[in-house]
Amino acid sequence: MSVQDSSFQMDSLIAEDIDAYLDQHQHKSLLRFITCGSVDDGKSTLIGRLLYDSKMIFEDQLAALQSDSAKHGTQGEEIDFALLVDGLAAEREQGITIDVAYRFFTTEKRKFIVADTPGHEQYTRNMVTGASTADLAVILVDARKGVLKQTRRHSYLVHLLGIKHLVLAVNKMDLVDYDQRKFDEIVRDYGEFAKEAGIEDFTAIPISGFKGDNITAAPCSNTPWYHGHALIEHLETVKLANTAAQERSFRMPVQWVNRPNLDFRGFAGLIAGGTVKPGDMVRIVPAGKTSTVKTISTFDGDMDEAVAGQSVTITLADEVDCSRGDVIAAAGDPPEASDQFCSTIVWMDETAMKPGRGYWLKLGSQMVTATVQPPKYEIDVNSLDHLAAKTLELNSIGVAEFSTDRPITFESYEKNRELGGFILIDKFSNATVAAGMIDFSLRRAQNVHWQPTTITRDDHSSLKNQRPRVLWFTGLSGSGKSTIANEVEKQLALMNRHTFLLDGDNVRHGLNKDLGFTETDRIENIRRIGEVSKLMADAGLIVLTAFISPFRAERQMVREMLPDGEFIEVFVDTPLEVAEARDVKGLYKKARDGELKNFTGIDSPYEAPETPEIRVNTVDMTPVEAAEYIISQILPLK
Repeated sequence: MSVQDSSFQMDSLIAEDIDAYLDQHQHKSLLRFITCGSVDDGKSTLIGRLLYDSKMIFEDQLAALQSDSAKHGTQGEEIDFALLVDGLAAEREQGITIDVAYRFFTTEKRKFIVADTPGHEQYTRNMVTGASTADLAVILVDARKGVLKQTRRHSYLVHLLGIKHLVLAVNKMDLVDYDQRKFDEIVRDYGEFAKEAGIEDFTAIPISGFKGDNITAAPCSNTPWYHGHALIEHLETVKLANTAAQERSFRMPVQWVNRPNLDFRGFAGLIAGGTVKPGDMVRIVPAGKTSTVKTISTFDGDMDEAVAGQSVTITLADEVDCSRGDVIAAAGDPPEASDQFCSTIVWMDETAMKPGRGYWLKLGSQMVTATVQPPKYEIDVNSLDHLAAKTLELNSIGVAEFSTDRPITFESYEKNRELGGFILIDKFSNATVAAGMIDFSLRRAQNVHWQPTTITRDDHSSLKNQRPRVLWFTGLSGSGKSTIANEVEKQLALMNRHTFLLDGDNVRHGLNKDLGFTETDRIENIRRIGEVSKLMADAGLIVLTAFISPFRAERQMVREMLPDGEFIEVFVDTPLEVAEARDVKGLYKKARDGELKNFTGIDSPYEAPETPEIRVNTVDMTPVEAAEYIISQILPLK
């Protein structure tokens, strides 16, 4: 049945029984798909054709077309379609489609949401956004140009993002006289790449988005040699992701806990996999506690069964510890929980990835601090080679290991997109910098467990009769950090306080002698010192550190390692010209002469604290006065 016939039947149903039509429309399945490929392969033209031929264009689009037709005194399909295509093309020319544009249409059998994504390489992140929720990808190829680099890039990305259904739409067949040999050549070239990329299957369709060949009906007279389905027929019959999700084990990430009164405690969320019924045994992950489902409800009332894709509120038979970020899962087949895993990453920020830096990792309703290690390799999407890399730049794809500050509940992305896909967020700019797909947890995370000890950090603190602190001195080279920290420790020693001073130069003679002064090495330098400072604070000591520590993100990382109130940021606020005039070690002169690279304040930035607990000005204060002021601010130390 053609789309036109389907449209006629729907129009008849609307006229006869509007309620029946609305009920039929409400219960249609929904397919989300993405159109992608290289620049000018015809994505917008194809979408225009789908919208027009479906006869379900939005009212504002129809009104605009009718208005323009009346204004120009024209009628007929070709003029109406041309107006719609011209509108989409104008959007592209104006740069609007560098963002993902979502279009909606319907046929008798199914509703559709199509994401129109940009073809330029620099907007790969926008393409990833559109693909993240899609069930199917239409990869367009210009029949005149064949398989291009962006064709391979987008195909690899949609495969990476877990889209199982791929359509290779060889477009503009009218411009190559519907040459079957040209079509077969493109399908063969693409098939060779698909096999290398791990793409198991794809459906190839020869089309003309502008002429409409093989869009709504096949075969058309121009391609008698093609015996497959038309594009819209294929879209109407492909198996939906939700159907596959219902066949998996039950998982529901908890979005919030609903407790309007003492007699009701419900856990609300979107079911990410499987089915659930009252009476089913479930396990709370990562806590591991088990219970039985008591009720399942929505705004419409209680349910006898809920399936993947539905938002529900579940109550349990027992009072168990369960909160936002936890996952309620099938008791006999729970997901993993780990704090270390290997992931494939698509870097989406203009600032390169900083190995060792802490980012927010958001996976569903879970939010944790994650540290990324230097990439194992970067993937060349053109050749699929694995390339050595120290970081990832904008639009790069690579594989790296992550560690989080606490275990997260997840499954591999291949198995469950909802529990395997995450984003990384810069802690200071709140910008989304990367999309990630978890591959597997690291074995070492399963083999290493925290060993409880009898003597606690509180015991160490009581024995020393003091509260542990970390006094973190930060400032430019030559600002006076080491001198003032040394004076503070000397005065604390006279007060019978137990201290230890970690100085930047001293530490680089041993623990950190393998590190240089690149941004990545500076981050690792501070991470290690943070961990050492934490251990010393656990021993009950007052720790003083004197490091330039130029980046706010790393100082914040150390702050988050410690209990509230134990990290004291001391900003030794000395202007650059004053620090450079001192130049006790002669480092500024070397930096100015080009003999010393990555020197803070010259060719490497220093991010001054915005709200330090303590600020001292060495222009107005002597080291002794500064030390006395600092001690006055942190007393009492008990």
